[in-house]
Amino acid sequence: MTMPHHGDSSSLSAEELAAMSPEQQMIAGAEADGVRIVHRRNRFPIPGTKAEKRAERGVSMFFLLAALAGVGFIVAFIVVPYHWQLPGESQNFRFYTPVLGGLLGLMLVLMGFGAVLWAKWLMPEEEAEQDRHDEPSTDEDKAFIQSTLAVGLQDAGVPRRSMLLRSLGLAGGALLTVPLVALVGAMIKKPGKQLDHTPYGILLPNYPNGVPIIYSTGIRVSADDLEPGGLATVFPVGYVSDASAPTLLIRLRPGQVVKARKGQAGFQFGDYVAFSKICTHAGCPASLYEQQTSRLLCPCHQSQFEVLEDAKPVFGPATRSLPKLPLGVEVVDGVQYFVAKSDFHEPIGPGFWERS
Repeated sequence: MTMPHHGDSSSLSAEELAAMSPEQQMIAGAEADGVRIVHRRNRFPIPGTKAEKRAERGVSMFFLLAALAGVGFIVAFIVVPYHWQLPGESQNFRFYTPVLGGLLGLMLVLMGFGAVLWAKWLMPEEEAEQDRHDEPSTDEDKAFIQSTLAVGLQDAGVPRRSMLLRSLGLAGGALLTVPLVALVGAMIKKPGKQLDHTPYGILLPNYPNGVPIIYSTGIRVSADDLEPGGLATVFPVGYVSDASAPTLLIRLRPGQVVKARKGQAGFQFGDYVAFSKICTHAGCPASLYEQQTSRLLCPCHQSQFEVLEDAKPVFGPATRSLPKLPLGVEVVDGVQYFVAKSDFHEPIGPGFWERS
């Protein structure tokens, strides 16, 4: 059948359009829309040849590898260690994020290679020129567009290339599953009681007289170290880098008296009190101490805690008091060193972890 030239589509009857193949309709519609196909050649004029199968297997291989990279991401998300460890212990946790990022990037790159090679190896070569126009589409134009889409699907070979379709489905499934695993996976395992405890509680069985309290340098904290009104950040022995460990040790000024909360009257030692440094609003370090007003300030969102009322929140978004650490001393060579007699009696940190 002779193809109409540009502008001749209106001369075609409905019977002539129906007699055309989808590809002929596509070419006629393109010319009617001001698109001239300069060059068009099928990569494989005879479908099903060995060369076409080899090209299909090559493209499918990239999609299958992308799917395997997605599976590898899910496996790594579950099994690769990610918990922080003290120096001297295994540091494999530092590979967790690079492994996940590498596998995710590899999956996307492989899918991109597969899509590009699909177009270069399997879809027809085509060059076209198009005139610009602003006229609305006619019914014939709409029919031509439908034929163009149908021919495009046929050119892609999706209906007859089952291997390609299955491998693309696997890669697409991995692409959809990976972000779902990353977003939901961390919430599948319940935290249990691990948020109720800090290293003070973990170490207690090893220190029957109380967990030694140290500075970041590892030196034990003495009852004579601070001047009245002074403050220091201290830690349980061996856990200076643990996120839940920072504790504020405060020496009250003469005449200051703490109104202890219920059940915490014996937590103070002399004129010393100790509170978790982690703000109960958003977890920032509440470490700015105004000794004149006896208030602790959190610099992130301006929460303020009244030390003389057992670190009760008196300003800002925080709604819970800072947890208080029970203090005691251990005498070594005639010097009193601070110890924690027990763990904090309530969860530390932001209020959304409060489950009581």
